[in-house]
Amino acid sequence: MSDAPDAPQLYLMTPAGAQASTLGPQLSAVMDAFPVACLRIRAGAEEDELGRLADLAREIAHARDVAVVIDDLVALAQRHGLDGVHLTDGAKAVRYARKELGADAIVGSFCGSSRHDGMNAGEAGADYVSFGPVGASALYRGEPVDLDLFQWWSETIEVPVVAEGAITRTLLEQLSPVSDFIAIGPEIWSASDPVAALKALWG
Repeated sequence: MSDAPDAPQLYLMTPAGAQASTLGPQLSAVMDAFPVACLRIRAGAEEDELGRLADLAREIAHARDVAVVIDDLVALAQRHGLDGVHLTDGAKAVRYARKELGADAIVGSFCGSSRHDGMNAGEAGADYVSFGPVGASALYRGEPVDLDLFQWWSETIEVPVVAEGAITRTLLEQLSPVSDFIAIGPEIWSASDPVAALKALWG
């Protein structure tokens, strides 16, 4: 799938609450097997563990020329030399993050299913917006996003868009022509072999 000219890029998320000691080998294996555009560290662990995870993820990702962002934690991103943040509250903190991290940092914004929040985030200076969940998921608040939102966004807005949340092979095929990035994380980390799970999903 990733060889198609309009194919989205892979945006990889770590498991929420991951431990650095167990994630390292799996993360390396996945990133060696697939070209990843960006790695996002999901929050959920204690700050000390997140710091260890940030250092590990940065080392693994930067060795493969992949940018690393972390959920919301601007100060931790600065302290551990990450490339930016993924904000989970829509457009609210975009300007603050941009001011703190500088013009070259990556600032992404999760906007649920809200076109309005996405547009506000873009106007505030977000480098990308993400919408989700695109499938039924207990990990997200709210109902699945109407996929027409991605069609509208891709035709109307220049800010890159990420699709995330309960991605299936069918959804991947539907979203590919209208998304710049597809976020994959929980879909593979619960499997005994995340590389095989991603291969089955991504192709």
